[in-house]
Amino acid sequence: MDFYAGIKTRRSIRDIEKISPISDERIEEILAEALKHTPTAFNAQGGRIVLALGKHHDKVWEIVAETLKEIVPDKNWEKTREKLEGFKRGHGTVLFFKDEKTLADQQEKMPLYADKFKLWADESMGMLQYVVWTSLSIEGLGASLQHYNPLIDDKIREYFNLEKSWKLDAQMPFGTPLSTPGEKTFKPLEERLKIFKE
Repeated sequence: MDFYAGIKTRRSIRDIEKISPISDERIEEILAEALKHTPTAFNAQGGRIVLALGKHHDKVWEIVAETLKEIVPDKNWEKTREKLEGFKRGHGTVLFFKDEKTLADQQEKMPLYADKFKLWADESMGMLQYVVWTSLSIEGLGASLQHYNPLIDDKIREYFNLEKSWKLDAQMPFGTPLSTPGEKTFKPLEERLKIFKE
């Protein structure tokens, strides 16, 4: 599948199962290439990834469930629990982090741009997540982007024994899709795209 086809097929897919059409080694390759080739301001390379498979994937969603159970009202818990169990039924989870030490080092080295580096780091994280998401889609995997941070940050960092400078940015559960998403609708392009030429 080419890049543009990948862009079109990438969707939020939450109905997933614990198998994968590709090997775990291929998933590792995808993540490594995404980290290497996704642009970062001044080539800072501040993005970090944890790939959680097997019992580690399960543990991520157990941590989320345990954390939310303490704050979600009882009347809403069953719906929340079902949603989290759906993510846990996936094959794995990609955890995205920003290395705040890298950010601080940039701010110190280039104080003229100090107030911009956080924005640029956020932009880079968005690109990294999009590259991974689209790449997984091209390989036949369904995924969605979740944000249970900062509620789960400390427990996730402790479980995986990560550096304190790694700040959790997003969680991407993935697996073989069990259903096809509905048709996507688009606002008129003439309202969103302006072209000026001679």
